Formats: sequence, C-alpha cells, structure tokens
Amino acid sequence: MALLPQIKRSLRSALWPSAAPTASMLNAMLQLELSRELRSLQADVRQTMPENPAGHGFKVYSQADEDGILERICATLDLQPGVFAEIGCGDGRENNTHYLLLKGWGGVWVDGSHENAASIRSALPASDRLTLIEAFVTRENVVDLLVPALAARGALDVLSVDVDGNDLAIAQAAIAAFSPKIVIVEYNAKFPYPMSLSVTYDPRRTWQGDDYHGASLAAWVERLGSDYGLVCCNLAGTNAFFVRRESVQVFGSYSPQKLYQPARFHLTALQVGHLPTLSFLADALACKDTNHAERSE
Repeated sequence: MALLPQIKRSLRSALWPSAAPTASMLNAMLQLELSRELRSLQADVRQTMPENPAGHGFKVYSQADEDGILERICATLDLQPGVFAEIGCGDGRENNTHYLLLKGWGGVWVDGSHENAASIRSALPASDRLTLIEAFVTRENVVDLLVPALAARGALDVLSVDVDGNDLAIAQAAIAAFSPKIVIVEYNAKFPYPMSLSVTYDPRRTWQGDDYHGASLAAWVERLGSDYGLVCCNLAGTNAFFVRRESVQVFGSYSPQKLYQPARFHLTALQVGHLPTLSFLADALACKDTNHAERSE
C-alpha cells in the first residue's frame, strides 16, 4: 500500500523522532488519510457530477462506500424496503445487502463457501426475511437456485453479483430471468474505459488470486447496455451500479468514461467503528420475525 510508508515516515519525523510509532498509532493515521482521500474524491464528484450517487457514499457493512451509494440510488428511485438477491454474500459481515436487512428489506444470500454459510447459520436465527443458499453458482444453475427463494417475495429490486470470476455470465442469466431494478456488479478496474475484456466462461472457474477475473467496466456496459444504464462506480473502483434503462436519466447524462473509477483498493481498508459482526442483524431478525424461513442446502 503506497500510503503506508509515507505515513510511517511522517509519523517518525513529526511525532516520534526518537521512537518508532506503535501499530495502533500507524492505523489511526492510516484511517485519517483514507478518510481525507475519500472526502476529497466525493467533493470532486459532487462538484463535477452533482447527480452522481458516488458523491454520497459511506460504509456500514459494505466493502467500501457502497452502502451509501445504494441508499442514494434507492432514495432517488423512491424504493421502499424491498427484495434483494446477493450472489457472493461472503460470511455476511461485509457485503452489499447486510445494511438493507437492517433497514427492513428481505431477500436471498448465496455463497459457495461452506465456511461462510456455516458462519451465517451459526450467527443468525432462521427468518422469513432471509434465505441462505449454499451453492457454487454458475450461468446454468443461477435461475433454478433463486426461483424458489424469490417466488413468495415479489419482484426483485436489487441484484448484487460478486463471485470473482464468471460474474458477467451469471449476472446476465439472473437479469434475464428477474429484471431487477438495480444491479450491482464487481468490475475489473485494472482496465480503464473503454477497454472491453471479460474472462472466458468456464462453469468450474474459481479465482486464482490474479488479475484474470470478472469483466472490465466497458464489457459490463456493452453487455447490459440495451436494458440497463450505468449510473455510477464506487470510489474504490470495485463495484458498478446499473439501473433499468427507463430510470437512468434521473441520475444525469454522464458518459461511462466519466463515471469509470480506477482501482483504489486501498480505500477498502477504511474502517467504520469496531470490527463488524452479525450480532445487530441477529437481533433484528429475531425481534421482527414470527415465522421461520427455509434454509436451502
């Protein structure tokens, strides 16, 4: 991380000339610098693109600033607590829909990791607001996995896809079946707009920890562009937000090239309060639910 050596040097020279700073001091300074960078980026977006939701992002349980961006988009579209499906939900402590659940939404979490699913099951009560599906998702099975879980919930409002591989193919299949109002997808920000690249589809694909994953922003825009319009990318350069074509104009007429955000993955290190847990969500689901939801294996 480029910022860390600079912070260490500044701390040593300005504050502790005769002693090395502690880890907690370094982290405090790192958090301060990350907060300043995010505020500066947001101020620039609000000035140059006032209708861009990326100027209003914040983090509660998202990876970076996605919670605030999604809240802004939902408010602009006047969406009440509705229905979501998140493919690649992780262990639930850091994803795009934990915050929605706390605000009264309901939906589906899907993850292929047994460890992640077990952590969620052990932490959360059964609930009619959340269905957990443990499954390795492919283009071929995504619709069959989601249909039973969404059948009784009504129209899908938010679809989030982050599987570090076949994201584009999986998202396209889910969009064709459910036509969500908002689509959140991870894009490969290494490749600036308008470079269009995506991995070759392989139903067995898993991420190997390198740059061969997902799709560039231009590939997403090209493949979703007939039915969905890009409204913003988050400032960490990890997620792109699309809405149905008929709704895109309320977010301004900014080109995808202007909306593209480069990879600033260091912003995902920004901390908000103490370490995240599922405890508040467990309380919320236990207090508000009287029925038990099925848990799919």
